[in-house]
Amino acid sequence: MNRLKELREDRDLFQKDIAKLIHIDQSNYSKYELEKINIPVETLHQLADYYNTSIDYILYRTDIRKAYPQSIVKENTAQIN
Repeated sequence: MNRLKELREDRDLFQKDIAKLIHIDQSNYSKYELEKINIPVETLHQLADYYNTSIDYILYRTDIRKAYPQSIVKENTAQIN
């Protein structure tokens, strides 16, 4: 099952609810769930924050659903800069 769909259904929401939250129409959101179009980075941030998960989880880079601790995020960002 698609991770976005799984996250949405776990909260008993409809595609139109999430589409409204991220300010797009339902048909475009549907394409995200069907993996027909790529999700913009800013939208990935919004969705990860809303679902309290990581972008890596949404993109199947990890099976850990919990969001990363903030200290790890800051530490990794500092290493890049």
